Amino acid sequence: MPTLRAYLAPLGLLCLSSCLVACTTANEPTPAQAPASSTPVAPAVDKVLVPATPAELKEEFIQAQVKQGFTRTEVLAFLDKAKYNQGVIDAMTRPWEAKPWHVYYPIFLTEKRLDAGLAFWKKHEKTIAKAAAKYQVDPQIIVAIIGIETFYGQFTGNYPVIDSLYTLGFHYPPRATFFRKEFGELMKLVKEEHLDINTLKGSYAGAMGYGQFIPSSYRHYAVDFDNSGNRDLLQSPEDAIGSVANYFHEHGWQANAPVALPLVNSSQTAPKAKVWAGEKLNYKVANILTPTLSLADARDLDVSQKALLIKLEQADHDDYWLGLNNFYVITRYNRSPLYSMAVYQFSQQLKEQHAAKK
Repeated sequence: MPTLRAYLAPLGLLCLSSCLVACTTANEPTPAQAPASSTPVAPAVDKVLVPATPAELKEEFIQAQVKQGFTRTEVLAFLDKAKYNQGVIDAMTRPWEAKPWHVYYPIFLTEKRLDAGLAFWKKHEKTIAKAAAKYQVDPQIIVAIIGIETFYGQFTGNYPVIDSLYTLGFHYPPRATFFRKEFGELMKLVKEEHLDINTLKGSYAGAMGYGQFIPSSYRHYAVDFDNSGNRDLLQSPEDAIGSVANYFHEHGWQANAPVALPLVNSSQTAPKAKVWAGEKLNYKVANILTPTLSLADARDLDVSQKALLIKLEQADHDDYWLGLNNFYVITRYNRSPLYSMAVYQFSQQLKEQHAAKK
């Protein structure tokens, strides 16, 4: 296995940040521009894509759900329960991840959250250890995710889930297709798990429970970890713990492997490697590290493994980190690299403090 011995970079250049949470957003589509011409040209009507109306989208949705085994009457009844919520659109268009890292982390990394995390870990020690062993996921990551997402179940959202997904699926063009799919998944989920759609609350994006699972993730990754006979991510912390662990396991988490490593940029210019922006892993460690961009702490590292470059914007400079496989796995939970760094750094604080209290 090829390795690189990366030597200790000059001290004092790193600013170790902590915790934030970010939500993904989509860019507004750019309107097509007509070709310039001195002579008016009649538009090619047959080639113009006219956005479907909510009524047309509803009919498409009904037909799709009927193909999934529902009756038309059942789908219509489900649609009738959903209401448009302008507050959902407003929240969706105020992306937290547009803010720099140095503004985020003081909000999310607090003594109060850390204390709550340690208390949650202590209270559910056996369940967390069981999930970590069964799914081969480091326990501090499980605890960190639930803490960042909902402050250990204290803030799970007050939006009716059916209204959130309906609003985004039928009235928010940038991501309507995705959210209509989730609206359909919600219909299946309610039937499978016997949930009360009239009282089901969550985030403005339709995420639910301790770990904020959207309907498709709930259906595919939730587990009945307390052996109660149903998968309850809303009221059962045991099911939530097992489900978060299962999610990470299914997405390729490697237990006890490094997540992200701080770098030092000794150059006055930005690194040559492209900062990761959500794409598949294209770089290897060897493509990112250079004589002027080195690991802050000397260690043996397989330079052939896939990696990504992370930039954290501080008030007066930029910090750079090397993200490895496990960091990429966290981005499968939330695609923002800032969110993933928040989870990782919070998990390290939890791990250190939990060990100190034993």
